[in-house]
Amino acid sequence: MNDILFTGCTHYGHANIIRYCNRPFKNLEEMNTKLIKNANNRATGNTIIYHLGDFCFRNSKGGKEGEGTINRKDYYLKKLIGRYIFVKGNHDNSNSLKTKNHRIILNIAGIYINLIHNPIHTIISDDSYYYPLTLNSHVHCAWHTKEIKNEKNQYALCINCGVDVNNFKPISFNEVMSIYWRWLNNHGKKKEILKLIQTKKI
Repeated sequence: MNDILFTGCTHYGHANIIRYCNRPFKNLEEMNTKLIKNANNRATGNTIIYHLGDFCFRNSKGGKEGEGTINRKDYYLKKLIGRYIFVKGNHDNSNSLKTKNHRIILNIAGIYINLIHNPIHTIISDDSYYYPLTLNSHVHCAWHTKEIKNEKNQYALCINCGVDVNNFKPISFNEVMSIYWRWLNNHGKKKEILKLIQTKKI
């Protein structure tokens, strides 16, 4: 399913992120242009892009230098191809991105997938479902994948879909699932994980 993409932590308009995350761009204009080009090269008008938080930085005139421009989210969305669905990031309060989504749960390919911004909000299971896969951003360059375990000894994989660890491009559903299946197939508890997936599903 390459008609679904995931991305996050683009930080459009945020010049200081280049220095904070050692992004390979000379200036803000180059970063914005490259991120938009990379996103559009992977999308069509019908592509659904789940953006997992920290879309852009907006600043008022006279605000702290490098911490955003006066441009609102629509300035960037007009340049982007595809249908964007947003999860709220920790920097999305002041950039005119008024999404109410703090979490989105997908049921695709027989599993429940958590879409969140900060991986500390990962849920591995609840009374009804088991979520073996979480897609997040927030952590920038800290890691690309991370296995987590809860107090019930249930396992899940977190995949960082942020641009900093994905060549500054969105990652496709097929690419996500390739990472997930490689993790599952090499896992010592694969049988238990598969059994839990089969038990806790609609």
